[in-house]
Amino acid sequence: MTTDDLLELLRRHLPEIRASLTAALFSGFRDSLLRLRAAGDDTRAVRAALREMRLALRPLPRENELRRKLDQFRSGGAAPSAVLPDADRLADLIRLLQSVDWPTLDPASAEIARAVRDRLLTTPARGPEQLTGAAAENPAGAGLIRLSDPERGDRYPDFQFDPDTGEPRPVVQRINRMLLSDQDPWGAADWWLGGNTWLRDAPAALVGQVPDARLTEAAAALLGDGGW
Repeated sequence: MTTDDLLELLRRHLPEIRASLTAALFSGFRDSLLRLRAAGDDTRAVRAALREMRLALRPLPRENELRRKLDQFRSGGAAPSAVLPDADRLADLIRLLQSVDWPTLDPASAEIARAVRDRLLTTPARGPEQLTGAAAENPAGAGLIRLSDPERGDRYPDFQFDPDTGEPRPVVQRINRMLLSDQDPWGAADWWLGGNTWLRDAPAALVGQVPDARLTEAAAALLGDGGW
């Protein structure tokens, strides 16, 4: 799949993208397209913009067609002709993005978003009263994923903590910061708790079971250091 193929998918899925992203992430997606346009024929800058786009679109449900294509698309080893976007096609997409009065959420997409969040909230987690040390004083600064449950309040998934000491696992803290969990906790949680093609299992299930470096490599691959 070329970058132009990706742009066509983005055009087709723009309503779903707007409905699935927070305002901050949607703004990041829009900015990545502007950087893609500004990159011109600089393939390094184009790949960087594509990595930013993938990061912004990470919260899309895994069953979404665009999300599946994004997980498959790699530009790292592709020829420049496949990586560089058609300027007119990109300009048309940006005009469409800026001209449409997007709804906040359409009913179908809102239902999908709720289902994803409900699934993530079923994972074992602890409340703020169970945190200790520096994590209790500043959970975000400690690199922890915080999910907001409308009934139980703030929840911190258990896989983040050493079962013996209760302290945050350093590898989880490191990867959470890579995944910008303070800005997108749901997307970070989805990465940890969903299936991973690199690891052949959910990363959260493998903490302490595989080398920390392997988990870090899998996260780096998502962000583009291993492909985009």
